[in-house]
Amino acid sequence: MQFSDFNLSKCADGLLPVIVQDAVTLKVLMLGYMNREAFDLTQQTGHVTFYSRTRQCLWTKGETSGHYLNVVSLYADCDADTLLIKANPFGPTCHRGTPSCFDTDNDEGFIRHLSQIVRERHQQMPENSYTTRLFIKGVKKIAQKVGEEATESAIEAVDGNRSRFIYEASDLVYHLLVLLEQMDVTLEDIEHELSLRHR
Repeated sequence: MQFSDFNLSKCADGLLPVIVQDAVTLKVLMLGYMNREAFDLTQQTGHVTFYSRTRQCLWTKGETSGHYLNVVSLYADCDADTLLIKANPFGPTCHRGTPSCFDTDNDEGFIRHLSQIVRERHQQMPENSYTTRLFIKGVKKIAQKVGEEATESAIEAVDGNRSRFIYEASDLVYHLLVLLEQMDVTLEDIEHELSLRHR
């Protein structure tokens, strides 16, 4: 992707609007602007770099705080006048210390974040971790736990106990994430299968 691919005729001051989205949780993190130099520097370094309209200079997000936005992928919109960057944030994105510059729910996308944590546990196998113990016991034990939590969720649903159902359903989702990781299946794989069925 080249900066010259974009149509800047409708863009104020010839600056390209850039939306940054968390590559894992899909939470929208911030909006910024790029000129050619900022765009090229972003691609060269892998750190999202903007052009500050206030200061009239380049600034790399995180250059003072250490809270970089590491680029995962770039997407032009349908009119080629806006850029979407999926990135991995290191620390809060907003200067207020919040994950996003937009006041969306902080829990938004947490299941995807939890899935990433489960994957990291599987790779690192830290001691004294319940998730590690599940992986050591293997697929049969993990599958058994999924079955147990599914049954407990169903019981609470039939009893009409909403708070207990949420508790047990959360256990079910967690153990299912562990089973998915054990089977080398991602949430994206599940989304793709459900999308195919929906069509």
